[in-house]
Amino acid sequence: MMFNKILNFSQKKLSYLYENSLFLQKLDWFILPFILLTFVTSTFMNSDAIGFFALIVMFLTFIKLITKPNENLSFRSFEVWLIAYFMIVIISLAGSTLFAQSLKGFFKTFVYIGFYFSVVQYLKAHKNHTLWMLAVIGLCTAGEVIVGFLQTFVHPEAISTWQDTSRLNPEDVISRVYGTLQPLNPNLFGGYLIAGFPVILGSVFYSVLKKNLNGIIISLILTFLGIFTIFQTGCRGAYLALMLIFGCAFLISAKFFWNTYKKLYVSFISAIVVLFFGAITCVSSLRHRFASIFAMRNDSSNSFRFNVYHSAVQMFKDNWLLGIGVGNKNFREIYGLYMKTGFDALSAYNIYLEIAVESGIFALIAFLGFLFTLIKRAISFILNSTEIEKVLFIAVSVVSILAVCFHGFVDTIFFRPQLQFVFWTFVAVISTNIEK
Repeated sequence: MMFNKILNFSQKKLSYLYENSLFLQKLDWFILPFILLTFVTSTFMNSDAIGFFALIVMFLTFIKLITKPNENLSFRSFEVWLIAYFMIVIISLAGSTLFAQSLKGFFKTFVYIGFYFSVVQYLKAHKNHTLWMLAVIGLCTAGEVIVGFLQTFVHPEAISTWQDTSRLNPEDVISRVYGTLQPLNPNLFGGYLIAGFPVILGSVFYSVLKKNLNGIIISLILTFLGIFTIFQTGCRGAYLALMLIFGCAFLISAKFFWNTYKKLYVSFISAIVVLFFGAITCVSSLRHRFASIFAMRNDSSNSFRFNVYHSAVQMFKDNWLLGIGVGNKNFREIYGLYMKTGFDALSAYNIYLEIAVESGIFALIAFLGFLFTLIKRAISFILNSTEIEKVLFIAVSVVSILAVCFHGFVDTIFFRPQLQFVFWTFVAVISTNIEK
């Protein structure tokens, strides 16, 4: 591979520097803390601050690649799709009529994908630290779950018009929680919890695997608190994604529990399902919120999205080959030419439509090819591997990816850094733990 030839040349030229620098030899000691800081700061800092730590990870990884002997790059089949997607985004950037604004969006995409490959390079040499990364993501999610749970008791006021209350009694209006993520928004909060919740749920199975009774109790408590807090976000896309998570958990865990603990297993899963639908049925505020998903044009939020979808499709039809250029600022500028009066929007409210509008049909095909190949490889590993701990790591990662992508049908908070860095870390976990 040409990249590895360049790296080998650089490593030979800088071999003396590497052999006499303790800092270069211990770069991984610095990379890991900054990876973990990226997760931690995502819970309370703004996008620029979070991106700063990710950039440090990328910079240190680049230094390691050009100086450390025998460090090289290798790509799996789904990563080839990802590289193709990135190349198409570059072409889209070059053809954008709003190059300066599109450049900002492209830089964000570069940071997200660069962070992914940096985490992959780290985990290749330190697969035993996979648990650390998942644990920190789980702890950050658990912290946000507790914050959201506490917010339900203070009934936070809506910072903006978050739901249509015109047809609801005051007692049926849910007090939507929003955690500490910046900017404060319950849909962003719901999406973040959905991304991290599989780690909390996975900690239950990990504690069972390790026969850790205290861990089982704590993780079960956090699981139920997580379900409650996701309900309280009022994020309807998160409700649907939560159902998907439990469906996936049921199918995957059946591999280990069905033959030996069939009755107990069915009883536990049934209890979860009854609790889920019981909460939606018995709690009027949740029932009305969930029912509004199917209200179509009778719900103002739904109606707004339908208007945005219609305009975004028109944008895609006019720019189907290369798109308009990546980035929400770029999208908003062009969207103004297509929008219905009074229905301004920052995004397409569907990540697949957003990709198609911003970078064209071939970028969408490449991204879908990446997702399909990734998920297929992960599921194949889960079904065929006997390494239970690795299977658990891969299962947690692929369930989170599926949930985030499912949520992405009705929202575009996927493109926020709080979700992006977690999402790409899960992809990196799969990439470095599945067999060749």
